Amino acid sequence: MHNKNDISANGLRVNVVSLGCSKNLVDSEELMAQLRHGNATLTNEADDANVVVINTCGFIEAAKEESVNTILSAVQWKHEQEGRKVYVMGCLSERYRDDLVKEIPEIDGYFGSNNIQPVVEQLGVDYKRELLGERFLTTPKHFAYLKISEGCDNPCSFCSIPLMRGGHKSKPIEQIVKEAKQLASLGVNELIIIGQDTTYYGLDLYGKRRLAELLLQLGEIDTIRWIRLMYAYPAKFPLDVVDAFNQVPSLVPYIDIPVQHIATPVLRSMRRGISRESTIDLLNRLRDGIHALALRSTCIVGYPAEGEAEFEELAAFIEEGYFHRLGVFTYSQEDGTVAHLLGDPVLPEEKERRRAQIMEIQQRHSFERNQHLVDSVIDVLIDEHDNGTYYGRTVWDAPEVDNQVIIESPVKQLHTGRFYKVRITDAMEYDVFGDVVG
Repeated sequence: MHNKNDISANGLRVNVVSLGCSKNLVDSEELMAQLRHGNATLTNEADDANVVVINTCGFIEAAKEESVNTILSAVQWKHEQEGRKVYVMGCLSERYRDDLVKEIPEIDGYFGSNNIQPVVEQLGVDYKRELLGERFLTTPKHFAYLKISEGCDNPCSFCSIPLMRGGHKSKPIEQIVKEAKQLASLGVNELIIIGQDTTYYGLDLYGKRRLAELLLQLGEIDTIRWIRLMYAYPAKFPLDVVDAFNQVPSLVPYIDIPVQHIATPVLRSMRRGISRESTIDLLNRLRDGIHALALRSTCIVGYPAEGEAEFEELAAFIEEGYFHRLGVFTYSQEDGTVAHLLGDPVLPEEKERRRAQIMEIQQRHSFERNQHLVDSVIDVLIDEHDNGTYYGRTVWDAPEVDNQVIIESPVKQLHTGRFYKVRITDAMEYDVFGDVVG
């Protein structure tokens, strides 16, 4: 163990690098809050730091490769100046710690996921439990991710998340509401609800799914204007959530619901706990029950049980236009998962062909939907700006992954974090353009 003086005789200056998903980002923000209260200086640049902490992702092959490359770059940074230290935490470190210690021994300490306390203490800072839920926001100050649970109990054959994050563990409702109020006090007006499986929320803690109740309580925070629901697992979806959408004005008509596939044999092999018929029934119930709902989803192509017939069934399903937003992943064979036993029979070039075909279909749908927005006036939240060009989002768009509204306003200054009435003047596949009218 190192004490504070060992780490930095001139003061602790830390650069935290957060890789992967928004769940990881929340962990990094909680880590930074602890360090800041311990009088550490936080910096965006490694060259201004004497300690780098890398919060890794190990979900799929591309993410693992990015994490390893980031670690190797940090090792090079460490060797450039005496006294520098590098620590690694998160999913990759949780899953492959022994391998990493063997292959990259220059790292000063490896830590797993779900527990930032040992990282804080390794840096010579006293861990303060009273700061539970407090964060150092790295997103624009008007929106923040709100993690309501950790881990996952679903048995999906292709997924390594339970190996890295463990089983599902819900936060108590009162803790989440307290954290949300803290975020609101910082100026946050959009909460993005995340977890490995948000629809499972409460089952482990209360014996029943209580996502709807949580959303109702969050909706009572006056200064939160938008609440956005992400990562809603489709199997056993709690339909009282539909009622919550109709009772909470701030709950925007948007649900991220990862279906992954539609062919029942593939869903069965994936161990998704749902069939084609049940998936379509759920999507129809959501669309019928929530006015102007935008559905976002993800799907996987090239899974071992996906033959040409199953892929064509998926393509035909996407062609039906259920989803406003869609991400497509090529199957990545992961050690330790059930699907690993199936091998990886679909060639990489065939996986890529399938991914491109699905995205081409979705691109057409996105273009058509965006064209229908032309001449309409909608509320837009401004996220950022650059030399008179402003970038915002509608209620149907989550940050970083969905469409943007682009506004040219070289004379009138707009403000990030504020809402404006915008008339849409033009549209492309993934962006729309508009003018402020109020």
